Amino acid sequence: MGPLAGIKIVELAGIGPAPMCAMLLADLGATVLRVDKPNKSPLGIPRPARFDLVLRGRKIVEIDLKKPDGVCLVLDLVEKSDAFIEGFRPGVSERMGLGPEACMARNPKLVYGRVTGWGQDGPLAMSAGHDLNYISITGVLDAIGRQGQPPSIPLQLVGDYAGGALYLAMGLLAGILEARSSGQGQVVDAAMVDGVASLATLLYGMNAAGIHRPPRGTNILDGGSPFYAVYECSDGKWISIAPLEPKFFEQLLERLGIEKQSLGPQYDPSTWADTRAVFSEAFRKRTQAEWIVQLTGTDVCFAPVLDFTEALDHPHLVARRTFIDIDGVRQPAPAPRFSRTPPSNPEGPANVSQTNTDEALAAWIDRDKIAALRVAGTIT
Repeated sequence: MGPLAGIKIVELAGIGPAPMCAMLLADLGATVLRVDKPNKSPLGIPRPARFDLVLRGRKIVEIDLKKPDGVCLVLDLVEKSDAFIEGFRPGVSERMGLGPEACMARNPKLVYGRVTGWGQDGPLAMSAGHDLNYISITGVLDAIGRQGQPPSIPLQLVGDYAGGALYLAMGLLAGILEARSSGQGQVVDAAMVDGVASLATLLYGMNAAGIHRPPRGTNILDGGSPFYAVYECSDGKWISIAPLEPKFFEQLLERLGIEKQSLGPQYDPSTWADTRAVFSEAFRKRTQAEWIVQLTGTDVCFAPVLDFTEALDHPHLVARRTFIDIDGVRQPAPAPRFSRTPPSNPEGPANVSQTNTDEALAAWIDRDKIAALRVAGTIT
């Protein structure tokens, strides 16, 4: 089920944006087979398998890629695939015998997706790094945070997942569409530095126009303005407000009981410090729950700041079924929504077992070959 039903993808196991991309595509109905190595060293942050949610929705097989038969098996899978996903440093897949040239020799229509932090070329291409480093050189990290404070770290969402996984998914889908008309595949080089820079296109334009400039925390959208900010309530919890438009700003003033004439012009930065002080005093007079009652149903552009546990039970997210339960773990549902081809709820992360491996490979190769590979120790 889902709009990508019938699409087949091979994923080389890794961490970061590659498995997130695979999850996104599997969520929408693609058949994704994750190829892992037996007896591998732990990767990423250790946690029980059922909570490694980005591994949901697809089968996993362990193949010994140090054996020629193991590499040949992956190439057999590639021959029946629409796309391939790998997230290693440049040259690693080639040394495994699974680089673009080898894979596309077996399947000329294959769309070969590679995601890295720095990209396949450039002075930093072979350097180690993580999300935080990739968003640093694009200017994005420097723009996030309070004035006079160090840059704030936005988890790993901006680089790994927004700039990496989402751009790789978009690139793979575009490549698959093009291959259907041309009959030829191609390599998709999804670099997180490229994706993050692309995400910041609006801000680069505002910077060029002199509207959004350093230092951080002094601009409209980075917490510098008092009307695009968060405020502490009397119970220590927080409220976010974002009434950028004057008509919404005026509604906020009315709900706060503040006379418009007592403040300076909304978009005059010289008045922002005074306005922030007035807003801070007002919000500290009530609890977050009281402000929710006071502001719900208005156009003041507000929302309570919730933690991950609280978000699971927010009435709006409950009504939209934004979160679903899989194997007793509440987690985000597939997104976006589709009116005619809605995807099924994904299965939880799979365990490696003989039964699961046989079932996973049966959709790609015949069972006699599976048995022979097991005897040879190529699959475990």
